[in-house]
Amino acid sequence: MRKFLIGLFVIVAAIYLWNASWLAARPADQAVRLIAHRGVHQTFDSAGIQNDTCTATRIFPPEHDFIENTVPSMRAAFAAGAAVVEIDVHPTTDGKFAVIHDWTLDCRTDGAGVTREHDMVFLKTLDVGYGYTADGGATHPLRGKGVGLMPSLDEVFEAFPDGRFLINYKSREAREGDMLAAMLADRPDWRGRVWGVYGGDAPTDRAVMLVDGLKGFGAGAMKDCLMRYLALGWTGHVPEACRNTYVMVPVNYAWLMWGWPDRFHARMAANGSEIILIGPYSGEDAGTSGIDTVEDLARVPEHFGGYVWTNRIETVGPMLKAN
Repeated sequence: MRKFLIGLFVIVAAIYLWNASWLAARPADQAVRLIAHRGVHQTFDSAGIQNDTCTATRIFPPEHDFIENTVPSMRAAFAAGAAVVEIDVHPTTDGKFAVIHDWTLDCRTDGAGVTREHDMVFLKTLDVGYGYTADGGATHPLRGKGVGLMPSLDEVFEAFPDGRFLINYKSREAREGDMLAAMLADRPDWRGRVWGVYGGDAPTDRAVMLVDGLKGFGAGAMKDCLMRYLALGWTGHVPEACRNTYVMVPVNYAWLMWGWPDRFHARMAANGSEIILIGPYSGEDAGTSGIDTVEDLARVPEHFGGYVWTNRIETVGPMLKAN
């Protein structure tokens, strides 16, 4: 029995030391970089939302007039300290990418129908601030302020020569990966604007395959990465799904990642991946939680050298700079 306990102690000690963060080298670049989800935008109550919930009808009382996925909101996000701005895209009938979150136009615009069933000329006539309300429809504080503000992806790239964007595919159509690859082949000077792609597995995988050096992560691959690392990471093994990609880690579950934070970071970096730390995951909402408060920011490791996802870049950016 004594030999068994000694052997067990040795095994546990070896696993601990092999995964000890304090024994790993800290990231060479210890600067936290921010990803602004949808730019500076109107935030909302995410409790109980589903994929088809109209979030424009449940915003908090506006503190500014910025509207998500518009050039002014992106410009404000970069000014607030964003290293990357996350944007959503849909293909149009005239071969463009419209930058808008929703599958249909009915929620936040004065249009109707499926977004991708329209051309960019029509989409540019809409008011993207039309549907926002914080009081159940009694008032619409952004109505009339978003006319003509839905941009195409090429307009975004032209507007920000030094900007970097994380592009969110909202569909499962592989052709959208082909579209982005063709766009960048035609305009190679835009390649630097695309920091990464994510969302639907099919378009994400297609874009990563066609665009040299592009990183991306689909929903399925990201879940596979985290689950496999939780199961096997104690050995130091990094699953294929975690290599040459971006690894999203909820801040409330980060402690479960073997070697968190420094050894985990070193393992990901050695396999060509970077970490995106997102807000607490509850499993109850369909939105992407961000590092949005002082309390959330305090949970980011002191020497964290990855990216932090936020829905409130206008407050978190200056807060991080002040620290």
